[in-house]
Amino acid sequence: MISHKLFFKLLALSIFILLTTQVNGQQVQKTPFFQKSDTLNKKRRNAVYITAGTGAAIAIAGLNQLWYADYPRSSFHSLNDNSSWMLMDKFGHAMSTYFIGKVGMDALAWAGESKKNQLLYGATMGWAFVTTIEIFDGFSQEWGFSTGDVIANTLGAGLLIGQELLWNEQRIQYKFSFNQSPYPEMIPGKLGDNLIQQIVKDYNGQTYWFSINLWSFFKESKIPKWLNVAIGYGANGLPENSYDFGLHPPQPIESYRQFFTSIDVDLTKIKTNSPFLKTIFNVFNYLKVPAPTIEYRSNGEFKFHAFYF
Repeated sequence: MISHKLFFKLLALSIFILLTTQVNGQQVQKTPFFQKSDTLNKKRRNAVYITAGTGAAIAIAGLNQLWYADYPRSSFHSLNDNSSWMLMDKFGHAMSTYFIGKVGMDALAWAGESKKNQLLYGATMGWAFVTTIEIFDGFSQEWGFSTGDVIANTLGAGLLIGQELLWNEQRIQYKFSFNQSPYPEMIPGKLGDNLIQQIVKDYNGQTYWFSINLWSFFKESKIPKWLNVAIGYGANGLPENSYDFGLHPPQPIESYRQFFTSIDVDLTKIKTNSPFLKTIFNVFNYLKVPAPTIEYRSNGEFKFHAFYF
């Protein structure tokens, strides 16, 4: 189950990163390559919609053939998996819809599309794509339609759209970080055989953050515009009831939730006149910057990290 859910998330992120690359490549106007259009650029806008629609259709069709074809079909049914994975998969779903929606919104802003359409068609891309995959789950005997996943998708899109409607900016950003855990070696073949696979499969190494820009809330202050405070969530000992098979006899791995407090940087608020650097900062702003961090574990332990990613 873990590789299935995370495969979807990785595929979704890849598709929409590819989307923006292809869209930028179709730029034919005099506006500089990485600079947003001040007015509606119909060629850019059409490129965004065509690329998004085509890319999503190809991804879904390919996924249906390459993944679901290997499992028996069934009538539509639901699956309650809210008690699994300590909600880490739900945080991943919310992150996916938030990030893909942000990419879609930014792509339409690049085309000079109206704010209304940026939200209506761009910010909802992630929710539509990931929820469509969830419907496929509902017709697969192996899986099932998860209401909890759809709620998480909706919360991720809601965080994006709600802030744009309320503040016209993202004061609270959804971010991601990863630390390699020891469990892939203890549970061979389940949590990834290399770093890339582990980033996708190993929930134990993932941390999801809400990164809050302080200056956005106190604009009359002297707080640096780029300074954020971040609150993170993670988990240890997943999948639950796992054992360290390197010990004799095998010993159960301790499971607990992790809550983090740290500082962060909003890369989009670093001052630069370069449209290229602005694009780079925007692309990598979904990653939490390594920094000193305080961790609280649900087993009652506190831990200080001088450098945590």
